Amino acid sequence: TLNLQAQDPQFTQFYAAPLYLCPSYAGATDGSRVTLNFRDQWPKIPGAFITYAFSADQYVRKLKSGFGFLFLRDQAGVGKLSTTNVGWQYSYNLRLDNKWYARPGLHFLYTQRSVDPSRNTFVDQISINGNAPTSVETIANTKSGYLDVASSLVFYSRKYWAGGSVDHLLKSNQSFMGVQSSVPVKYTVFGGIKLDINKRLGRFNEESATITVMYQRQRKFNQLTFSGYWLKSPLILGIGYRGIPLFKDPNTGYGNVDAAIFLLGYRTLNFAVGYSYDFTVSRLLGSTGGAHEISIIYEFFQGPKLKSNRKQNVVSCPKF
Repeated sequence: TLNLQAQDPQFTQFYAAPLYLCPSYAGATDGSRVTLNFRDQWPKIPGAFITYAFSADQYVRKLKSGFGFLFLRDQAGVGKLSTTNVGWQYSYNLRLDNKWYARPGLHFLYTQRSVDPSRNTFVDQISINGNAPTSVETIANTKSGYLDVASSLVFYSRKYWAGGSVDHLLKSNQSFMGVQSSVPVKYTVFGGIKLDINKRLGRFNEESATITVMYQRQRKFNQLTFSGYWLKSPLILGIGYRGIPLFKDPNTGYGNVDAAIFLLGYRTLNFAVGYSYDFTVSRLLGSTGGAHEISIIYEFFQGPKLKSNRKQNVVSCPKF
């Protein structure tokens, strides 16, 4: 039987894919923003994992609301298992006191999955005389589609933030075989702190250090990412680690380790570009080719009146 299971796509530069991280980041600037992301994971393995995303969002000050659009496509494996997401997001900016804000968010999306079974080799095609040309395996549909919903909540001040999101609230059926196979709920918790080095936060000559952490769980899979960034405008340098040190993965019995992360970026007030490389440190060391990732963020229509209040209204988080 064809049993396809997968986790959601991921980005190492998760703060450079803000709308994919959680819908609370829709409209998180004082104007308009577009974001592009590309990830090539494990290029040494046939049928590598390729993911790219585009998002656009806008903050509407009169409504204290952010609106966003997200497109994502992921292709995995030799069988070309593809996932395409198209969704709309909404967030609301709520002031709690002089320092803290809360930002709930919602994401409504449509997902389509497809697979090419002709590119797979099934068990009944393998024999001592070589592979048989055909298989008795049949797939009712090579495409499936479903509606989905996600929600999130972020608390933030000028230097601190913490939040979480829950994806796949509808537990929609993603099966190609006409049986029930619900999308597993994904839980994400994240937070960070930005340290002001030269007292110029949010300005063109800012120098700061940022520490972030993110934990994700989907089905029985757990992932923890630590990262640190140093910004001395316009240069950004970052290092990180993905895994849960000292703990074994209950699914495999092996240590829960994945990758060391290295990042180089360039940032101005309205533009940022970053490149990161994931160096595999698990048992797959030397077999995967790691992962390459590129992100581009451009903010516009950030007018003088908006910029004057920039520090009070922009959601705190690193660009990378």
